[in-house]
Amino acid sequence: MKWNERKAKNAIEAFSFGSEELVAASEVFRSELEKGIAGDKSSTLNPLPSYLGLPTGDEQGDFIALDFGGTNVRAERVRLFGGGKYERSACVAHPLIVPGRYNHANGGETAKGLFGFIAEIVDSVIGGDRETPYRLGHTFSFPAFQESPKDARLLSWTKELSVPDVEGHWINERLNEAMQARGMNNVRPTAILNDTVAVMLSAAYQWDDVVIGSIYATGFNACYLEKFGGAKPPMVMNLEAGNFGWFDQNEYDAALDKASEKPGSQLLEKMVSGRYVGALFSQALGDVVGETFPAVTGEDIYHIIRGDDQGLLQRMANDSLTEEQVRESIALAEAIVRRSARIAAAVYAGILRHVGSAGDDEGKNIAVEGSFFTHMSMARATLHEALKELLGDDARHVQVWQVTGGASLGAALAASMIEK
Repeated sequence: MKWNERKAKNAIEAFSFGSEELVAASEVFRSELEKGIAGDKSSTLNPLPSYLGLPTGDEQGDFIALDFGGTNVRAERVRLFGGGKYERSACVAHPLIVPGRYNHANGGETAKGLFGFIAEIVDSVIGGDRETPYRLGHTFSFPAFQESPKDARLLSWTKELSVPDVEGHWINERLNEAMQARGMNNVRPTAILNDTVAVMLSAAYQWDDVVIGSIYATGFNACYLEKFGGAKPPMVMNLEAGNFGWFDQNEYDAALDKASEKPGSQLLEKMVSGRYVGALFSQALGDVVGETFPAVTGEDIYHIIRGDDQGLLQRMANDSLTEEQVRESIALAEAIVRRSARIAAAVYAGILRHVGSAGDDEGKNIAVEGSFFTHMSMARATLHEALKELLGDDARHVQVWQVTGGASLGAALAASMIEK
């Protein structure tokens, strides 16, 4: 590998995201949000109604919670005790892809095969029980159209999933058909919601003053409670924030987007989420060394920045990097992560401005769940710094909380809230 010092410096600079860009991104995000809420089709944000408000904290009962995300499918039994208390048990989780064994994310998979796989996981959680009645709440982590909280029609796959004959179809209906085929007549899907909405519900069940829910993991998204005014009740709105398209792409963003399943879509997500930061690093470092660089994951980026696997970069580069080149490679990874966190902060600040809670003295909490945010300490620190930069003194009233298990708890809560 032949290192190009000029390209290395240019690559690091390409991922800078200065104060002017940060402020502009936040202001434009707020504007696009408000256009989207008003039904302006020119907006790159299409806020989707969840048809759910926030829980009271007193919800109770036993439920099955299904979490269908971009990497894994997980099912659990969840018991709600009220008072913000709950218990999870009997968790069964399987990845969508196990190389060499199966691929339920693309690669020729059918809709019947995918939902059969999901139904089998739910069956494992109930231990083959065909008698006990269960209500199932379903956290579904993809853009979907809803007319009620009971089912959702997939608008488009994201996160590089591409199973045919699912887009445009009702998800819980497909799931119910798969469970009926297994004789699971005692399990009834009663609610479906986006994972971001699930995070917000789970946080609001336990804590006060939750203003924003967000996923910062394989994908990136945010939601908030829109109060509307008048006779229309408050509702959690799923922003599908990953599709915000205001940004100028650098050459590495453009190359990644062009090679993706759906070029031109999810542009913010392709700059922010754990699914793509490693690919951006590979694109940029490949340009620096003049040849294709091995695939890098979000987890690899975490280890590269932490330095807890000193030989990782060298193994990828066939032991061809000098100490200075390793340092510059780490600086490149850091620049990509910093940009990611600053864009996330711009999203959160834009929402806070929209709901009018960025300039008051009341506490306001942002609930965030996701492996990228949880494990990447640089992202968390940068996010806090950027919020201070955007909100000034008002940032002291904003807390960012890490949430765990929000998808399953939120799914159970949704099932409880719909059929009390």
